[in-house]
Amino acid sequence: QVQLVESGGGLVQAGDSLRLSCAASGRSFSSYPMGWFRQAPGKEREIVAVISSGGMLNYADSVKGRFTISRVNAKNMVYLQMNTLKPEDTAVYYCTASDRRYSYTWRPLSAPDYNYWGQGTQVTVSS
Repeated sequence: QVQLVESGGGLVQAGDSLRLSCAASGRSFSSYPMGWFRQAPGKEREIVAVISSGGMLNYADSVKGRFTISRVNAKNMVYLQMNTLKPEDTAVYYCTASDRRYSYTWRPLSAPDYNYWGQGTQVTVSS
């Protein structure tokens, strides 16, 4: 059974940093994309950052220059370093992965393309 488990969320002040971690188990995602989406109250789930198995990246415009996604394939883990956090970053952050296409470059930008999801971790940024 595949599981994705997020950790590292919390309550911080604007300008602070947080590092989210996601541990995958049940299958290796070393050849597949992983990423982070978020969902704020009353809003749709949106992409934050995704990374292909070969390290190619995509970021939402709203987080470019502040967030960094990385992965360690040997550990089956993906990370999200979040700096200069803003109140509008407040959301539940979800780790995701997809094994629908074996590729070193594929990193889909839409949630329906991912078939594995974590339970989410809350990030709250106070002003």
